[in-house]
Amino acid sequence: MKAFTVLIVDDVPDNIDMLRRVLVPLDCKVSVAISAERALSILEQITPDLILLDVMMPGMSGFDLCSILRKDTRFYEIPIIFVTGRTDDISQGFAVGGNDYITKPINADEVIARVKHHQERYQLLLQLRSLNNELEDRVRQRTAELVSTNKLLREEINERRYMQDRLKYLAEHDFVSRTHNRKALERNIVEIISQPTENFKPAFYIAIDLARFRVVNESCGLIAGDELLSEAAEMISLVAGSNAFVARLSGDSFSVICPTDNIEHVSSIASQLHTEFAEFTFNWDGRHFDIGATLAVVKIDQSITSFDQVLMMADEVMYNAKRDGEQSVRYFSDLEEQASRQNTRQNWALRLIDALKYDHFRVYFQQICPLSGCVDGIHLEALIRLYDPDNDCLIFPDNFLFAAERYQLIADIDRWIIRKVCEFLSTHPRQQQRIKQVAINLSATTLRDPHLADYIQDSLEKYAVSPSKLCFEVTETEQIIHVNKTSSILEQIKQLGCSIAIDDFGSGYSSFSYLRDFPFDHIKIDGIFAREIEHSEASLAMVQSIVDVAKKLNKPCVVEFVENQTLADRYKSMGIEWGQGYHFHKPEPLNEENLERCLSRKPACEESL
Repeated sequence: MKAFTVLIVDDVPDNIDMLRRVLVPLDCKVSVAISAERALSILEQITPDLILLDVMMPGMSGFDLCSILRKDTRFYEIPIIFVTGRTDDISQGFAVGGNDYITKPINADEVIARVKHHQERYQLLLQLRSLNNELEDRVRQRTAELVSTNKLLREEINERRYMQDRLKYLAEHDFVSRTHNRKALERNIVEIISQPTENFKPAFYIAIDLARFRVVNESCGLIAGDELLSEAAEMISLVAGSNAFVARLSGDSFSVICPTDNIEHVSSIASQLHTEFAEFTFNWDGRHFDIGATLAVVKIDQSITSFDQVLMMADEVMYNAKRDGEQSVRYFSDLEEQASRQNTRQNWALRLIDALKYDHFRVYFQQICPLSGCVDGIHLEALIRLYDPDNDCLIFPDNFLFAAERYQLIADIDRWIIRKVCEFLSTHPRQQQRIKQVAINLSATTLRDPHLADYIQDSLEKYAVSPSKLCFEVTETEQIIHVNKTSSILEQIKQLGCSIAIDDFGSGYSSFSYLRDFPFDHIKIDGIFAREIEHSEASLAMVQSIVDVAKKLNKPCVVEFVENQTLADRYKSMGIEWGQGYHFHKPEPLNEENLERCLSRKPACEESL
């Protein structure tokens, strides 16, 4: 029997080596391409049974390659599994023809589960083809003996039908939750909206996002996560009833289609689902997790024209619910409520515009401490808050940055904090002398501004601040790493004499290769690992691998969310140079009094030595 062939397409050798090692127990024949262009060349010579395709590669991306293959009849049916570190890539991967996905950092159990699923499908296809060929031969040979062989033929036909039904099931169902998959969900919605006007029967779409799936998956492992999805699917199917269509959309998201125009009936189902998840506790290995859920309800009527429109409407409702910090049932509004919500958005935009105009933003700071030894001067990170004069309170970034990004005001806010930090350093020369460096966050949108370096230079010169005093932190995202203009702007900032740091490393795009290609001076490890490292071997291994690579590249590391001395000692023993968190310093307003107190007291990092 022909060996199961897997083509790995990835531009990072470390990722290729890891996937090779993981696939060894599956007895696969593995071919490798280090670019999409090379993959096309290989595909002219061999036809693999499965493609593991990296999303982000130099030149042609994984999405582009997938689109090309889906247009070629030779490769149309080859299953393609995307390998990505960004949840935003998943929906785009399905849209261009992907069959599945594997998340980064790569988890061996997840890879094996995904590949074995396609191996089973491949074996069933081979068996079906073999049975079809045998059946056709026997029909030709035994036409004259049709009466005597009729029973045997019926058995073989039934077997073939079983195989076809099994293949159809695998093609339309999620193998973890045993519910329908995204492809089947799309087909179902398209059938509803394609009904003739005179016979149109509306339905309701319920989107369900589990609240703590990621906590279970990352702290207890893939098997526990799969079991949670299985139990959640069973609960949803039971509550929704036999007439409902239940599907797993992706990750921790489920969907239910209720074929009815009775809003009271749908509301009852949604409320019961919300209550069931609010009271549901997932138990695993002696640990207990409370699992909540947020639900969005959308009516599928004759105004709906596409599957994507339904998803966008549900996403809008879900976004507003999560923004408000609620695990609740929300409904897509009627026209009057939509207009009201639009006014609310405009108010947010006006509030941010007024905040920039009237200086309602505030600069806070948090100290960054050395984990081993002490240094001359202190390192700070500048943090932004929004002052609400109507309620006399501060609003944290999580509550307003989404609006700043939506209304394209984030670049203005970044410029505001750059100017304010430079102004403070200029007006407090004694403190400036004792401050070694201030870190300032820059958004991906700001880094697309071709005049950013000029603005930074003008601010430094206007306030007579040394460029070495500023370090700009850039969060690792696909938009930043794969935009040539970004690289040029970072180089310009670097040439001014400022430092560049990569922020939240390990949680986003997570490719080590670009660390040597971009002008980063140090790496800031995502604080999520600080919460997980004490009870997650995967998080510990991830942090250690980041530290090892950083040391080889001679780039110091900073770890976030250090909340106690135990974590500080743990990170120190791993060779991490810097720590930031409430254990060392809680954020406070950037003013002369607070900064002087911070400069004069013995820091927690020094006390721990």
